Amino acid sequence: MDIEQTPNTHRRIPPAVLLDTGKYLLVMAGIAWLLAAGSARLGYNWQWYRIPPFLFRHTADGYVLGPLMKGLGVTLEITAMSMGLMLALGLATALMRMSRSVVAVGLARAYMEIIRNTPLLIQLFFLYFVAAPILGMSGFWAAIISLSLFEGAYASEIFRAGITSIDRGQWEAAKSLGMTPAVMYRRIILPQAVRRVLPPLTSQAVSLVKDSALVSTVAILDLTQRGRMIDAETFLTFEIWFTVAAIYLAVTLTLSGVARMLEKRLGGFRPPNP
Repeated sequence: MDIEQTPNTHRRIPPAVLLDTGKYLLVMAGIAWLLAAGSARLGYNWQWYRIPPFLFRHTADGYVLGPLMKGLGVTLEITAMSMGLMLALGLATALMRMSRSVVAVGLARAYMEIIRNTPLLIQLFFLYFVAAPILGMSGFWAAIISLSLFEGAYASEIFRAGITSIDRGQWEAAKSLGMTPAVMYRRIILPQAVRRVLPPLTSQAVSLVKDSALVSTVAILDLTQRGRMIDAETFLTFEIWFTVAAIYLAVTLTLSGVARMLEKRLGGFRPPNP
């Protein structure tokens, strides 16, 4: 009589996972030790209990946003608007570079060469101090346009690489069906290209979030500028800037997570089998 054996539900943790976990904990313990030793040598008095009011404050009407959260709102607003313009500029520039028009190709290349070979801070200063007064533009929009132009130049290469990676048979099949270039791009080429460029575009969006800290140099009350003002008033240098860095990290990790969800929803890009 055969005795039915119950499967073993207890799975052993692979040694590689335990080793990696141990390395991670060791590194984190080393960082904590360095911070503790450095603060002890500097004689710094940590005052983390003073940080929560800069995030949220409790009033008679309930909880209200602190200055750091208000600055985060400005940063997210600038980032969201710049990201939309970045994608539009990047796609338009990529299509211009792939067109047969000499003028369009020349304009696209000139834009890319100028933007990619000059510092973002210089571009921001030029738009804020030179172009904005002439055009009657606010500093807020000058910051958005400078970020969009800078990141869009890099996004255009990402879009162009994704479009050119589409198999030539897809282009020929669309043309054989009598599709116009606009319809071909909208219904055949771009849907496939978006799946392929989503991971590098996510990295570019993360760079946009970090680069947005430069708008604090033109007196915009974003997260970084709020941190500077609080640091100047309270001298909580390490606590404030560690908190600001943690907020930026939370934003970028959230953005990366959303991008991974979209990539799974779209099916991702799987290279063809050889």
